[in-house]
Amino acid sequence: MTALYQSFYDALIPDGRYMSYIDGLKITITISFFAIILGSILGSIVAIMKVTAINYKIKFLEFLCNLYINVIRGTPLMVQLLIIYNLIFTSRNTNEILVGAVCFGINSGAYVAEIIRAGIESIDKGQMEAGRSLGLNYLQTMRLIVFPQALRNILPPLGNEFIVLIKETSVAGIIAVTDLTKAAQYIASRTWEPLPPLIIAALCYLIIVLGLTKVLNMFERRLAKGDRN
Repeated sequence: MTALYQSFYDALIPDGRYMSYIDGLKITITISFFAIILGSILGSIVAIMKVTAINYKIKFLEFLCNLYINVIRGTPLMVQLLIIYNLIFTSRNTNEILVGAVCFGINSGAYVAEIIRAGIESIDKGQMEAGRSLGLNYLQTMRLIVFPQALRNILPPLGNEFIVLIKETSVAGIIAVTDLTKAAQYIASRTWEPLPPLIIAALCYLIIVLGLTKVLNMFERRLAKGDRN
């Protein structure tokens, strides 16, 4: 027990090592936050474009949406991260955190697009016709009538996608981002005991995920309460 305590003590206290976890956690949260925003915006746009293309039989637009979704979903995230880092952000002054946020956002957007598309298509088509009969255009009907109803079906899988995204940011260290996982690896190289730092990092991820899960459950209960009212 003493040896176990000492190993965790060495992974946290000497040389202010706990600050490395805090700094890494800040970077992980920053990347995740902006990636979620980018993924949500990009996914929403692609989903609406794809639904529109299917409804109005715009083959070229549907092809572009499917190309983006299939390429992103069909290739490893780490490979995408390396390609974006080496191909698009080629400047020496490149901000690795920005690269990570953009890459994870683009990756998440493909999954978000399919989630939102499925949610929109789960709504009866009569809702769209009702909106158009009231004088609303296609986008207004989608924004004011269809999408709010689809949100109830979208929220649970969307929450799961965001949780997966947060955990996937652990590979950001491959482009020299000192995120939470990379910080734990750095401390492990100093203590020569890899398990305690990694366990501490895992607990930090767990706390983030549990917190996000609680927030999502609150939104779901609020939506359910609104439906009953």
